[in-house]
Amino acid sequence: MNIYKIDKIGDLLANNTYPGRGIVIGKTEDGKKAAVAYFIMGRSENSRNRVFKEVDSDVFTEPYDFSKVEDPSLIIYSAIRKYENKLIVTNGDQTDTIYNHLKECGCFKKALKTREFEPDAPNFTPRISGILKFFNNDFNYQMSILKSADEKGSACNRYFYEYTALAGLGHFIHTYVCDGNPIPTFQGEPERVCIPNDIDEFTKEIWENLNENNKISLYVRYVDLENGNVENRMINKNK
Repeated sequence: MNIYKIDKIGDLLANNTYPGRGIVIGKTEDGKKAAVAYFIMGRSENSRNRVFKEVDSDVFTEPYDFSKVEDPSLIIYSAIRKYENKLIVTNGDQTDTIYNHLKECGCFKKALKTREFEPDAPNFTPRISGILKFFNNDFNYQMSILKSADEKGSACNRYFYEYTALAGLGHFIHTYVCDGNPIPTFQGEPERVCIPNDIDEFTKEIWENLNENNKISLYVRYVDLENGNVENRMINKNK
């Protein structure tokens, strides 16, 4: 087993009908840009009734058809927020928890110690989160997953990962292993994936390999480490 193997994200997604929600963070092959990707999927009508919306530098989920909203509590949230030299990306309203802790001189880890997995038994969907810290024309990043300790939701286990940004390498974490009833929770460390230089290539690779029936939205952002210029790509299945 090669623990340093770097996979193409398309290969990891191609035969997986339901990885759920996913976050990718890394650095492009040429070492010039930070890359962030976030996608959402859904099986129920309520979950599928969503789109991404970008406001300034932040990204939100919102209903596609407001008349069909059943329960907004776990599907409508800030997905990406910027605070000073930091970029936050998560799969739930813990985005705001992290943002507020940063404003109060707190940190990513302390913020997430106040949260736990989602209360959606029997799945107990994990909360996955990431943060990039930019400095001196470079960045580092952290990722986290909060998940149930057992099938009863008796306790929350919290896992944190800290990374030095290396050219061509990204880390991919998603909420579920695959489809199922209940849906099996992601296991192990974030997966190592390639980060190409071209944002359109990366966006296409992710979107075209997500399951056609279950994919909903994808957002990708590249940040130039020298001048801070930003490129974004956003795809909503519901248009």
